[in-house]
Amino acid sequence: MTDYLKKILNAKVYDVAIESPLDFAPKLSKSLNNQIWLKREDLQPVFSFKLRGAYNKMAHLTPAQLKKGVIAASAGNHAQGVALAAQKLNCKATIVMPTSTPQIKVDAVKARGATVILNGDTFSESKDHALKLQKQKALTFIHPYDDEDVIAGQGTIGLEVLRQLSKRPDYIFVCVGGGGLIAGISALIKSLDPKVKIIGVEPDDSNAMTQSLKQNKRIKLDQVGRFADGVAVKQVGEHTFKLAQKYVDDMITVSTDEICAAIKDVFEETRSILEPSGALSVAGLTKYTKKKNLTQKNLVAVNSGANINFHRLRHVSERAELGEGHEAIFAVTIPEKPGSFRKLVQTLGARQITEFNYRRFDPKSAQVFLGVQIQNKSEIKTLAQKIKNAGFPVVDLSQNEMAKLHLRHLVGGKTTDVVSEKFFRFEFPERPGALMEFLKHLHKSWDISLFHYRNHGTDYGRVFVGFLVPENQQNNLSKVLKDLGYTYEDETQNPAVTLFLS
Repeated sequence: MTDYLKKILNAKVYDVAIESPLDFAPKLSKSLNNQIWLKREDLQPVFSFKLRGAYNKMAHLTPAQLKKGVIAASAGNHAQGVALAAQKLNCKATIVMPTSTPQIKVDAVKARGATVILNGDTFSESKDHALKLQKQKALTFIHPYDDEDVIAGQGTIGLEVLRQLSKRPDYIFVCVGGGGLIAGISALIKSLDPKVKIIGVEPDDSNAMTQSLKQNKRIKLDQVGRFADGVAVKQVGEHTFKLAQKYVDDMITVSTDEICAAIKDVFEETRSILEPSGALSVAGLTKYTKKKNLTQKNLVAVNSGANINFHRLRHVSERAELGEGHEAIFAVTIPEKPGSFRKLVQTLGARQITEFNYRRFDPKSAQVFLGVQIQNKSEIKTLAQKIKNAGFPVVDLSQNEMAKLHLRHLVGGKTTDVVSEKFFRFEFPERPGALMEFLKHLHKSWDISLFHYRNHGTDYGRVFVGFLVPENQQNNLSKVLKDLGYTYEDETQNPAVTLFLS
């Protein structure tokens, strides 16, 4: 087996990378009753750890290989790492990026002197095109994670943590996408201090490593959530999986809301704003600490990156309160008679109302979309019961993704003149023609009864659609949506839909 300790000790990263600070986090430490440090890879020249592995790989290429040039496929941090490494080594770099890549990311890579080729709607299609060009032009492909030299470059972070912390870290929390970062850090740490626990963190909807370790084989996810796009990987690497099997002690997954809360926590500690994948480790640390009742331990979270689009901050801010357990969302049915509003508000007591959306539907009752400030998640069930005891039917929507993404931003309400209405939530690629491509797939006898889109500053858009589909076309609908190729969820039976829209 590869001697990763030797490779990491001999890694060439500091021509481009800094030894990032290990900052103590006093607020998090106090709230979680542990000593917590943040490894600040968000302060690297490209605002991400990725340049370590990319440069180490390229610094070990032969002069002949460097002369021919390198190629990579990436829409994010790996692209910038390769471009910076190529700039430093005076090497030509070609980066293949999906056509939906935001212009800010394309410009950042071009600014480093790399050639950008936009090809494919997805990362997989871009990677396939990059590998095709690699063979045609005899270029060297720089893998984002599944390469020994890339893994060794990332492993230098572990070496720095041991050198910077005067005491042994009890736990180190690391985000996991393809697995290069946790593979390198765990290989180094376990070689020098096996008692340190390495905990991997993944999003709930992109948990390829968690599932692979459970099944003792590399599994491939059918689809991945893309909120934390830096770790949206369907299958982990071969090298990285073997190292994770050997060295990673445990895995934990976190929700979108928990990631947003972690971004807020880090901002309050450092006044810096992490990207979702960059805050994964802090989200995992927070959840794992509470789950395992850890106290008075030395905990390190690797802040892996800060390449976030400004327009995503609105979404992050909205979801952070839910992630921290400081807001609850309910659907409450109230009778249409004088005094109903007053009675409901009195039932809530001194709690601050964060949202109150209401539209009259019929003379008998009305549905209220209600947001309420709470101290912690344990209050949700108690508050729901209190509202119910006051005579108001209530449904908890605090974990309802459709309600949080779309319903709270919709205007209007139910309609009474339609039948056979179906509701779906989609992820559209953010590129010209995406909507027209969607519309062309629809049968001419189908009507769109509802459409809600909201930009979140990413390379895909979240869209909520209502269809009027005749009974004899119901079976055909599923086939059409599957052939379209966009990620979607059927929300027709979602309680948020049945209460407010259908």
